[in-house]
Amino acid sequence: MNAPLCEIAELPGPPGLPVLGNALQVSPVRLHTVAEKWRAQYGDFFRFRLGSRRFLAIADAEAIASVLRDRPEGFQRTERLERISREMGFGGLFSSNGAHWKRQRPMVMAGFDPAHIKAYFPTLVKVTERFARRWVRAAEAGREIELQSDLMRYTVDVTAGLAFGADINTIESDREVIQQHLDKVLPALFKRVLSPFPELKLPFLPARRERARHLEALRVAVEGFIAQARARLEANPTLRADPQNLIEAMIVARDSEGSGLTDEDVAGNVLTMLLAGEDTTANTLAWMIYLLSRHPEAARRATEEVRGLLGEARLPTLEQIGKLAYVDACMNETMRLKPVAPIIVNQAARDSVVAGIRVPKGHLVLLLMRPAPTDERHFRDAAAFHPERWLEAGKESGIAAPSSAKRVAMPFGAGPRLCPGRYLAMQEMKMVMAMLFAGFDVASVETPDGGEAREALHLTMAPVGLRLKLSRRK
Repeated sequence: MNAPLCEIAELPGPPGLPVLGNALQVSPVRLHTVAEKWRAQYGDFFRFRLGSRRFLAIADAEAIASVLRDRPEGFQRTERLERISREMGFGGLFSSNGAHWKRQRPMVMAGFDPAHIKAYFPTLVKVTERFARRWVRAAEAGREIELQSDLMRYTVDVTAGLAFGADINTIESDREVIQQHLDKVLPALFKRVLSPFPELKLPFLPARRERARHLEALRVAVEGFIAQARARLEANPTLRADPQNLIEAMIVARDSEGSGLTDEDVAGNVLTMLLAGEDTTANTLAWMIYLLSRHPEAARRATEEVRGLLGEARLPTLEQIGKLAYVDACMNETMRLKPVAPIIVNQAARDSVVAGIRVPKGHLVLLLMRPAPTDERHFRDAAAFHPERWLEAGKESGIAAPSSAKRVAMPFGAGPRLCPGRYLAMQEMKMVMAMLFAGFDVASVETPDGGEAREALHLTMAPVGLRLKLSRRK
């Protein structure tokens, strides 16, 4: 006989207060760490409440995979995320649901497929050369580098080039750059999405005025990207049959009869790509540089691999990128320990059953992405940084990643909503790490208080305040 179904109300969970629930026990920037502590106390399935919003939390890898694979029919982005994203101007693929999501998905996937990224490689080299020169200047001046800020300049420039055909070159700019506005949007979105109560829509509130200023600056920038793309299409009509990047493909689709796409969809995807391209890859790179600085033997092996492959060159060729096996292993290990999205929040689109738990339509489901990959049941010495576990050498030392590793560690998600930018992200990370190890020696990576790097969650998880000091390669 089948086991009886369990109701969410029957699950254990942290005690809360009337009306507020568990809202006073968490803040958005540390929701993931609090939820991970609750998981250690209550198990892989538990419940909690933020105001009137009730959550089912899941940390079991198999159950997480089943939810991710059942998108968008069974589970979808939350109604609040979709609504607030549209209000803020980036209701693109990331926050869309249903038919709206399905119309946009093929174009975005095509814009980031391996063939496009391969064709973009020469431009990626040019952007990385600029980035290397920026770090050379810092090294020669003995100046500390604000690591995430610099990495975000790089990732925005790469994304703008690939997705929009725009050379914005924030790397070499000392003027106001788009990042200072992008940096304010994700935290504001995340705070509103997870707030226990609706936001007071009072325009005179300082936080609302400041957010409006940043959103207006981004709107102007996005309109500029779209105008440039339309000008290219008008100057060269053959591009309509063969668009060269995401923004051109979106405009062509928008202009096609019966597409169902709007100017808002085009603008929303432009802003979404900027946000996603900046934040996710830059944060993973920052975490990887930090972890390697704390594990000198792994850093030595990565440096030797890069310098042995490149010789006197300072950047890899497209062929050499694929041969950086140890750097690739360092990336996988970083994403296992420091997933850029440690939580994923979905909403049940229909009545469902997950791991024997009845999930009614509309209920919120919070997926904890880190506990399973850092559990001894899945990875030996799971809390430690061992890049070798992703290589053949891991078998000799007994720490090899299991055959199920990719079903347990899912840094890019899974199922139909798998991250479309994963190929670009992997190539960007390899380029930056190869540039770093080929041309520099890392003198230090410091945190603001000299201790371990603190995690801050702003939709993506970032290390707080890392500062990098380099010297030129000896």
